[in-house]
Amino acid sequence: MSETAETRGPVTRRRRTTITSTKQTKRQDAREKPSPCSAKEKAADKVQKHANNNGNVEKEMGKCHNLQESLLSSASGYSNYRGILNWCVVMLMTSYSCKIYFCSFFRYGILVDPIQVVSLFLKDPYSWPAACLIIVSNVFILAALYIERRLAVGTISETTGLILHLFNLTSLLIFPSASILTVTSITPVGGVLSLGTYTVLFLKLYSYMDSNKWCREIRHAKAKRMTRSYSCPIVAQSNGSAANTNVSYPGNLTHRDMYYFIFAPTLCYQLNFPRSPRIRKRFLIRRLFEMLFLMQLLVGLIQQWMVPSVQNSMKPFQTPFPLSSLILPLAASSQVPNHLIWLIFFYWFFHSSLNFVAELLQFGDREFYRDWWNSETVTYFWANWNIPVHKWCLRHFYKPMLRKGVNKFLAQTAVFLASAFFHEYLVSVPLKMFRLWAFMGMMAQVPLALFVSRFLNGNYGNAAVWISLIIGQPIAVLMYVHDYYVIHYGSTT
Repeated sequence: MSETAETRGPVTRRRRTTITSTKQTKRQDAREKPSPCSAKEKAADKVQKHANNNGNVEKEMGKCHNLQESLLSSASGYSNYRGILNWCVVMLMTSYSCKIYFCSFFRYGILVDPIQVVSLFLKDPYSWPAACLIIVSNVFILAALYIERRLAVGTISETTGLILHLFNLTSLLIFPSASILTVTSITPVGGVLSLGTYTVLFLKLYSYMDSNKWCREIRHAKAKRMTRSYSCPIVAQSNGSAANTNVSYPGNLTHRDMYYFIFAPTLCYQLNFPRSPRIRKRFLIRRLFEMLFLMQLLVGLIQQWMVPSVQNSMKPFQTPFPLSSLILPLAASSQVPNHLIWLIFFYWFFHSSLNFVAELLQFGDREFYRDWWNSETVTYFWANWNIPVHKWCLRHFYKPMLRKGVNKFLAQTAVFLASAFFHEYLVSVPLKMFRLWAFMGMMAQVPLALFVSRFLNGNYGNAAVWISLIIGQPIAVLMYVHDYYVIHYGSTT
């Protein structure tokens, strides 16, 4: 090939490239002219980008809810009940107490009286102070919502908002306890129900505060048009259709979104909760039947078994006694019935009641518990028997402490300390006496957890967990019941 040809080749190709490029540019200009549907396409792209941004926010916040069934539901397909066999063995070893209760049945007769239970709620039918106390809790709910709205539009600073939130949360714990201690007409049952409601609200509103704060930190949120939350199932469209849409901050700051979260069976707030496609009527009826039947069974067991237990165990408390003379009678007389009551309560609350509420609200995440009956360590039990509380502790208490450099063991101990406080708070205030049995029982779980994890494993560890549940909890319960009877009804001797 000649030198001229070598020179000409690139030049010729260069010329063709230039001409072709000019033609392509003209064609591209023709394509980029606005078409009749370009406005709709841009709007769709904008919606998609909005959804993607919202998804990124959910990931940053730590999404803690997924669409799933409870383990004990037939739809879950779960079948590992190995821990139940260990429970049967432990129950057989402790079955001596059944003899005591058969004897007490023939001695005292049938003690079940539903009217007596109803009278606990109708003691003051014209005022119902516990119900009024629960209704007043709406003030704290709305206060949290309006504080977040002011923070969203920037009318108050983050520091001011934090102070207002802390004041609101502190009042949630102080106001009901002060009311119960001062109002004499509130019964212990009403006190437990109202304090339980306020404690749940405390955890929910703390999560609400934390989650919205994460939204502001992640997206640097400014005032935007309020939109409906995905928590609300239907959003009306301009053409009359209805569709589910995700919500982004601050579109979640609505009354409807707030009260959906308040009634939803979860303690952790999330902008977009997973939703079930429909309400299953048969499932709902089964859960309702279970709730009614198990509630009557619980009341009957408490009346038939707890009263004889207290009467049989009052004498050792009223005279000087060695420790063995206290522990053995209490353990023998209370372990089996008290444990059965606890198991029935677990199924009634965590499976029947929470699934009933979730089905009504079409709340998709039904993981209220995991396979705690297979627990081979104490820590596994506490992390799996109450998933809503565990998720809250993990998300808002334990992980933030780890991020601040706190030792893992100290963080776990702090979680048990907070749990011990709330256990004592929910028992001592309604009974209007402070014994610290629940507090000490929860804190005793820390050394017990260390012992079981270090020296026991497999079936031995699982049996140790069952023994702690069968023996430890009934003793603490009867200590409170006994002291309450001594204070309010005097000696039975």
